[in-house]
Amino acid sequence: MLDRLQKILSRHGIASRRDAEQIILSGRVWVNGRQVKELGTKADPDRDRIEVDGKLLQTNAPEFVYLLLNKPTGVVCTCDDPQGRRTVLDLLPAQYRHVYPVGRLDYNSSGALILTNDGEFANYLMHPRHHVAKTYEVWVKDIPSQQTLKQWQEGIILEGKLTLPAMVSIQQVEENKAQKSRQNPRTKLQIVLSEGRNRQIRKVAELLGHPVLALHRAAIASISLASLRVGAYRLLSKQEIQNLVADFSDSPHSS
Repeated sequence: MLDRLQKILSRHGIASRRDAEQIILSGRVWVNGRQVKELGTKADPDRDRIEVDGKLLQTNAPEFVYLLLNKPTGVVCTCDDPQGRRTVLDLLPAQYRHVYPVGRLDYNSSGALILTNDGEFANYLMHPRHHVAKTYEVWVKDIPSQQTLKQWQEGIILEGKLTLPAMVSIQQVEENKAQKSRQNPRTKLQIVLSEGRNRQIRKVAELLGHPVLALHRAAIASISLASLRVGAYRLLSKQEIQNLVADFSDSPHSS
């Protein structure tokens, strides 16, 4: 059956649909010996010879894998890095090197990251309309006032667009009581976001006058790191995968 190339690549675990589009645009896909760079191109995976980076796409869809990783700081959320930095795939054994990260955590942030080879599932989780909630533990400089917290909760203009309402609460305050110390107090916030704009927490915190000192993602929807140590991973259960998409009837995994 004919289908769009980006959907075929996504369904076969090559990349999320969004990333698959970039793969096509960069000329890495060939169909029946012809290089394809147009996103509207359709093919039949059962009849056409589809190659990505010179590797033939298997006729049968692969077995899907879903992992939860507790990403350390100092690791990039890509499958390879031109600068030679350590990537999230370097933390996984060889049998799982075919997965890719769903979304991003920046180099200096840590915490929950889902990796999979299921492109439809990844596309679903990353689509803005689904508003998948993510919970963060964030240390910021100084002590935000109640007015500042209210601004953050209600949304502020960031790069010309209002942020969605967020749950922001103070969890802990550390004040340096040494009289001669120049170290400022710091505050640990719990922040729950239902949108994922690039470096959003760091940018909002900076705008509000409380730069981020450390950022850790504790949970993605109902999937919590719990006791998973830094740098470790585990397989998601079938129930956890179903829970992630249970509220949306258009889920690729709904019955």
